[in-house]
Amino acid sequence: MVSNKNILIAQGGGPTNVINQSLVGIIQQENNYKSKILGSINGVNGIINNRFISLNKISDNDLKIIANTPGAALGSTRDKPDKKYCKEILTILQNKKISKFYYIGGNDSSDSLRIISEYAKDIKYNLQCFLIPNTIDNDLVCNDHTPGFGSAAKYVAQLFSGINYDVKSLPGVYLGIVMGRHAGWIAAAGELANQNGSHVHKILLPEVPFDETKFLNGISNDVEKDGFSVVIASEGLKNSSGELYSASKVKDSFGHTQLGGLAPKLAELVNKNLNIKYHWSVSDYLQRSARHISSKTDVEQAIAVGEVAANMAADAKSGYMPIIKRLGNEPYKWEIDVGDLNEIANKEKVLPDNFISNCGFRITDEGVSYLSPLIQGESYPKYKNGLPAYEQLDLHF
Repeated sequence: MVSNKNILIAQGGGPTNVINQSLVGIIQQENNYKSKILGSINGVNGIINNRFISLNKISDNDLKIIANTPGAALGSTRDKPDKKYCKEILTILQNKKISKFYYIGGNDSSDSLRIISEYAKDIKYNLQCFLIPNTIDNDLVCNDHTPGFGSAAKYVAQLFSGINYDVKSLPGVYLGIVMGRHAGWIAAAGELANQNGSHVHKILLPEVPFDETKFLNGISNDVEKDGFSVVIASEGLKNSSGELYSASKVKDSFGHTQLGGLAPKLAELVNKNLNIKYHWSVSDYLQRSARHISSKTDVEQAIAVGEVAANMAADAKSGYMPIIKRLGNEPYKWEIDVGDLNEIANKEKVLPDNFISNCGFRITDEGVSYLSPLIQGESYPKYKNGLPAYEQLDLHF
């Protein structure tokens, strides 16, 4: 099959362990279609600043290594395009005769792409736009889950299955903070550690208003019963008024409040009221960059959504996103379907009520059944000198 079309690929938002699997999936399919493939450095910001590289001549071996490397190979951005920004983007895309635009990212990226797609229609520019879902937040609607989440969930489950034994050795309270602004999917994955006999006593979710008294009483009961308490908290934990329990005054271009300070605030609460030995840590970027322990299921799905998006483009679709549909749990089966970007952008998927226990601190069996298949299987990168052999693109443009 031969195509004379110029296509553009960009990556936006926070990267994942498997974001480059999706990138490589698109490149490989578009190479089959003989397309001219450009990459934008640092997402939409790279477009308006004319920072592009050719992606056609990367060897198959290098593509394989790049696919298994964490971080966004093309660089990412937090820019939110407004009307003026979009006009600049489309002028440049027209000059470069871009006919297909693939944007790999999550919720904020979906909104950016929606704005660009709608503005292209307004000016009658025939531009096919596709969101390739990839975010550890798992908050994109219309799909079972988002590529990138399974590996983050696996990291958290593995991490807390070991922390339990460490804290038990030197009794006290451990407070672990994970990502999750409005949805507690990543924190919920900590429940999986309990399937192998570990003890994650408390999971603090943005979906459940934080009650200090109930929390402190629960910690006291854990220590009395087991001698220690392990707590996982989403960074977006909220109080009874729906406000962030810990937040700064800084906001990004999407209007999101800069999060931080939750761990010491919870630690101070425990220390002041219970006078129990405590320790805290923040997983932060670790949970989205631990490619060496990624979920095999996640890796396979990340490359599949990239490949399917390229096939969707070949069928002349636009304004869509490949989505994952779950067909069964035992055995786990899935397929890729098509989602409409207009039904996805500016919406957010949170944990359903039936995934949260009545006490508000644990995940139910239904939640475990949902989460468990997503962390299955190992997909180790190649190693060199005892370390993963990673490879980045040469971003000279």
